[in-house]
Amino acid sequence: MVVVDQMRADYVERFQHDWAGGFKRLLTEGAWLRRAAYPYLDTVTCPGHATISTGAFPRTHGIPENGWWDRDLRKQMTCTEDPRLSNIGYLAPVITGDSVHRLQIPTLTDQLRAERGAHVVTLALKDRSAIMLAGHGGDAVTWIGEAIDSWQTSPIYSTTPVTAVKSFVEANRIAADFGKTWSRLLPAARYKTADDGAGEAPPLGWTATFPHVLTGTSGQADATYFAQWQRSPFADAYVGRFAATLVESLKLGRHDATDVLAISFSSTDLVGHAFGPGSQEVQDMYARLDQTLALLFARLDDVVGRNQWVVALSADHGVTPLPEQLVAAGKDAGRISSAAVANVVEERIGAVLGSGPHVAFAAGNELFFHKAAYDAIQSSPDLLRSVVKAIEGIPGVHKVLRAEDVRDASSSSDVMLRAAALSYFPGRSGDLIIVPRPGWVFAPRGATHGSASADDQRVPILFMGRGIKPGRYDEPATPADIAPTLAALCGLTLSHAEGRPITAALTF
Repeated sequence: MVVVDQMRADYVERFQHDWAGGFKRLLTEGAWLRRAAYPYLDTVTCPGHATISTGAFPRTHGIPENGWWDRDLRKQMTCTEDPRLSNIGYLAPVITGDSVHRLQIPTLTDQLRAERGAHVVTLALKDRSAIMLAGHGGDAVTWIGEAIDSWQTSPIYSTTPVTAVKSFVEANRIAADFGKTWSRLLPAARYKTADDGAGEAPPLGWTATFPHVLTGTSGQADATYFAQWQRSPFADAYVGRFAATLVESLKLGRHDATDVLAISFSSTDLVGHAFGPGSQEVQDMYARLDQTLALLFARLDDVVGRNQWVVALSADHGVTPLPEQLVAAGKDAGRISSAAVANVVEERIGAVLGSGPHVAFAAGNELFFHKAAYDAIQSSPDLLRSVVKAIEGIPGVHKVLRAEDVRDASSSSDVMLRAAALSYFPGRSGDLIIVPRPGWVFAPRGATHGSASADDQRVPILFMGRGIKPGRYDEPATPADIAPTLAALCGLTLSHAEGRPITAALTF
């Protein structure tokens, strides 16, 4: 299972002529679902990976966002944060703890482990990506923390460092890429957009134009270097080599059961946020990821055997273009400030209830209130209407929905209401859900995602390998169909899936 973080569906059409390796092999030897999209509102990383791995939507798998306000603990929590645990560090001790305890249902890999004895390896830069792809167990579930070489796992997967992982990270320090230069891979004429597009937000130490040199700011492998490295093709190449090594060292594909390798390439997301989907940097990242995938697929052919493995590739979400570029093109677009939303709401509520704070947490589409404030709002229709009107008066806001409006609306004929309902999970979703207009983003700089627009919802789905019927398919699909399709190839039925096997792309 391969997740390319932030890969929009239209990248396949835009960039396929740049590809000669792994992506090209997927398109020529595999099945391409051209009308795939997430049907829910909160199109971000953690719910996307959980949807791919479980075959269900956030309303069912319980992961509505990357993080939310924990009403019991009265603090913001990430989707994987687990204060009961301390992670296992490979090269340095870590004090944070993560697990999958908030995921409500089994993943495909959970069922393969339980019913078939599968070996499971997942790998990503992001904790939420590796953890949600694995589920509740795995042989090697690995991600990187906030510092260079801070590779780690959770004690729910292993109480001691996994030897194969430790050997790789000790022999392949991230600092080894210090001083390298990211230059354009393709001929200059192949890049159809400007190299310094409006609104680009490169990391510290870089400009908006090529080349990008990985030298940090102190002349050594410092935190700035690490941020640059993660926003470069060198990080994806590292993850690809890491995955290929683990296939061999952990003997994936050579056991009696079907084994699972699940990889999330996170750097495409970090580059997309910094430079935007129309940038030369994004185009170059995909040309280079094409090479990384080619090497990984070739290694699988060598170690496991050609036509003895199956790959499903998709994305956890898309991305909205940089608002500055949309505005320059004469389109309605802009940036919405979560702080401004909270301030407007505090003013309206404060005029009735007195000084606050009344808003507990505001981020993106979600607005959480302190309990007493929300109880007062609910008991006063006039105050509720006033708060909703104030938010909807902010430029870029399309609609405000109450939690009570969306809880049971997953079958609604209103597309936006249904999208919000599929993202809603009781106790974890906000009291008010803010729906932005297309082109408007909750981000002070750079590009982002998280809306129900086509830019954010549409992603590619590609299958290749044993049991897959090559071709291009135009039937509607969602990433929730990936796990049921792979399960069907393994002779399993997923217990809680809302997606369905894409039988047209199977040979049986």
